[in-house]
Amino acid sequence: MSDRRLVRWAATSARIVAGSAVAAAVVVGAVAGIAAPWPTLVAEPVRLQVTPAPSDTVLACDGPVFALGRTAESAGAVTVAAAQDTVSGPDAAEAQATSLTGATTDGSGDATVFRAPPRDRIATPYAAAGSATAASDDLIGFSASACRPPLAESWLVAGASTTGANDLVILGNPGDVAATVELSVYGAQGASTPPAGSGIVVPPGGQRVIPLAGLLLGEESPVVRVVATGAPVRASLQASLTRVLLPGGSDQAAPLGQAATSLVVPGVQVLTTGEGDAGTVLRLLSPGAEASATVTVTAVGAATPAEDPRTLSLPAGTPTSLDLSGLAPGAYTVSVAATQPIVGAVWSTTGFGEGADFAWYSPAPVFTTPGLIAVAPGAGGSVVFAADPAGGPASVTLTPQAGGAPVTVAVPAGGTVAVPADAGVYELAPDAPVHAGVSYAAPGALAGYPLWPADAAAGELTILP
Repeated sequence: MSDRRLVRWAATSARIVAGSAVAAAVVVGAVAGIAAPWPTLVAEPVRLQVTPAPSDTVLACDGPVFALGRTAESAGAVTVAAAQDTVSGPDAAEAQATSLTGATTDGSGDATVFRAPPRDRIATPYAAAGSATAASDDLIGFSASACRPPLAESWLVAGASTTGANDLVILGNPGDVAATVELSVYGAQGASTPPAGSGIVVPPGGQRVIPLAGLLLGEESPVVRVVATGAPVRASLQASLTRVLLPGGSDQAAPLGQAATSLVVPGVQVLTTGEGDAGTVLRLLSPGAEASATVTVTAVGAATPAEDPRTLSLPAGTPTSLDLSGLAPGAYTVSVAATQPIVGAVWSTTGFGEGADFAWYSPAPVFTTPGLIAVAPGAGGSVVFAADPAGGPASVTLTPQAGGAPVTVAVPAGGTVAVPADAGVYELAPDAPVHAGVSYAAPGALAGYPLWPADAAAGELTILP
């Protein structure tokens, strides 16, 4: 090989070796780059804390007591058997009163709606309640109920559709848009959605009255679930009873907002041992799954149960009844603890003869902060306080808003205390969680309703622009 060719060969070999070295360095650098952490850029989003403006305080009343089919010519017509007398306040709230119309053609069946606007971006406290006394040949009895905010879902645990019962589901829409309501009925055969309970349109500011027998005929212990879309509705069940052409009482039963594993029913009046018939009955339903429920009954003024707690099994979707007629006459709180969410209520009667009346007592939610309540007009009225089963003793102050001295009572752990109260609006201020209800007991007049705390103010929302 000549010297010139030798030099070219050496130069070419050097370039090949150098290129291989560079390629190897690139591979090593890439591998090292993958293994090493990459730089990141994090930008914190802008967050704004905004408190929504409160809406009006809206309370819809049950309205008058209705009678169905009083004339043979209009068997399905609804007429008014007794007008409702309401109390509300405070006057400083400057609430506006409107009506829910459409229950009767002449306007006599209109129910009152109270609407209190907020002040200084704070919801206005307001309370209202009403009562009515029916006294006619075909319908008698005393009814009392609280005016309540409308709900998207509620449960009616009351009534029957057997012979002698003439019960009505009453739906009111105090909103500005129409509501579409679905009624599901739970009975001995489980849950069903009858055609008469499907797609019920309740216009804004209107009412609809649906006979319970048209939903499920011949049911002794029905439970009705009310689900509203488009707008929340005020739902209630008016129950009336006739025994062999003799009227046996009437009542306006309050709804439950939702199923829960703990129910507290304060102020249940037990006035008769039954005389062969059940004078006091607890109705329970576990809508979703089989459950076990333990029932504890405590007399008003006592801190220990009146009898040993009773445990019963609840099948899924089928109402179950428990006879409480063995209790001595008096006022009681009925507490139920279940392994699954349940709904329930207690029925009690003054007797089974002429002039008898009955009442449905619904569970009361818990009060944890002060709020306004209303006691409807009626004889023998009292506010009943029951300690929360999950809490301890409580001290509760009841202050009349129309003037007068406040009353403070001590509620022992597991106990119940009743305070006589005249019609009016009060502030209820507990220092520990309690359940409360209004209870009435007088000759031929029995009623009761739970007290609901005011809706909590809306908390702050985080807005991400």
